[in-house]
Amino acid sequence: MQIESAARLSQPNLALSRFDHIVFIAVTLLYWSTLYVYVPILTPFMKEGGYSDVLIGVVLGSYGFTQMFIRFPLGLLSDKMHKRKPFMMLGLLSGALSCLLFMIPGSWMWPLAGRIMSGVCASAWVAFTVLYAAYFSAGEATKAMSNISFLTVIGQLIGMTLSGWLADTFNWNAAFIVGIGFGVTGFLLTFAVKEPQGGVTRSPISLQYLRDVIRNRTLLQVSLLSILAHSVLFITMFGFTPLKATSLGATSGQLTIIVIAFMVPHAVTSLLSGRIIAPRIGTWNVAAAGFALSAVFTVAIAYSPSLGWLAATQALNGFAQGLHLPLLLGLAIQPFEPSKRATAMGFYQAVYSIGMFAGPFLAGFINDGFGREYGFWLGGAFALSAVVLTLIWQRSPHQTIR
Repeated sequence: MQIESAARLSQPNLALSRFDHIVFIAVTLLYWSTLYVYVPILTPFMKEGGYSDVLIGVVLGSYGFTQMFIRFPLGLLSDKMHKRKPFMMLGLLSGALSCLLFMIPGSWMWPLAGRIMSGVCASAWVAFTVLYAAYFSAGEATKAMSNISFLTVIGQLIGMTLSGWLADTFNWNAAFIVGIGFGVTGFLLTFAVKEPQGGVTRSPISLQYLRDVIRNRTLLQVSLLSILAHSVLFITMFGFTPLKATSLGATSGQLTIIVIAFMVPHAVTSLLSGRIIAPRIGTWNVAAAGFALSAVFTVAIAYSPSLGWLAATQALNGFAQGLHLPLLLGLAIQPFEPSKRATAMGFYQAVYSIGMFAGPFLAGFINDGFGREYGFWLGGAFALSAVVLTLIWQRSPHQTIR
């Protein structure tokens, strides 16, 4: 759910129509829907298939592992080619292929291949943000990023809301089939997407600036915090929380309630955190509070006695994680001049993918060896570590490492 927002100014492109915007919006919603339509049912689906928590953790972690290695190179290649549409097409096709691979029975390698392909899909997101920025004039860069951030949440919510209902009404494969439909439809619509040369476009990711960027202390600190934040996120809602729900008797349809309980507060808080809360309380204070609350409510998942209690922990955890995730994104590029912000954001996004991999991967082993509640304790420990680091770094100067 992170947005690459670094931009440089150029002349607006006046040839774009309302139809062009509608087409892009439709493609973006289809992209996120195909990527997330099976996320809430993935762990119950694999558990019913007889896979251990270790294998589930490996499959879940492969999503972030893939992005660790290809997200940054894809950004570099897109900048070198000065083209975005081919990468949008790659994302949608890989999203559809991901869903298809999950439907192949017989081996845990197929779900692994499917989740790896979803990592390829997610890595193509940079092309969407860069192209959409070019749809707006120089003074509307903030509006462009706000719009596409909202589209991200809506697309994810559409996919995740449909997931449980499809599985409950039909079967597990129904969600994957709909995901394929989303991806293929989005791919075909991409041919109608207009790629303007003017407008607001992102400064190219530059290897020339990479050395200077990675020596910045604030970026390194924020990147480590984001690793911890994404570890928690992919242990909980995007990881093992659905398995906790099914252990409490949740049907596939009831998983939708758990998803909405998390996503709605998460989306609302994400909008308010940087605009209203942080300016009044302080960015680092809000981040620390978000991590602290997340630590409490992540551990609370393990001891939820009913689906009602579990939904409450998800609502509160969604609120908590919505406090710090957007702030970390802003802090990552804040110290840099515009010409270096894209490089900083490319580095930041590649690094936080470590958390997408490490969180569920480690939790899978812990779940298998000690019990699933200890996986949530691991998530709580990650969040608590982030609280400690945030409070320490809040009191230290944020400067470039010499």
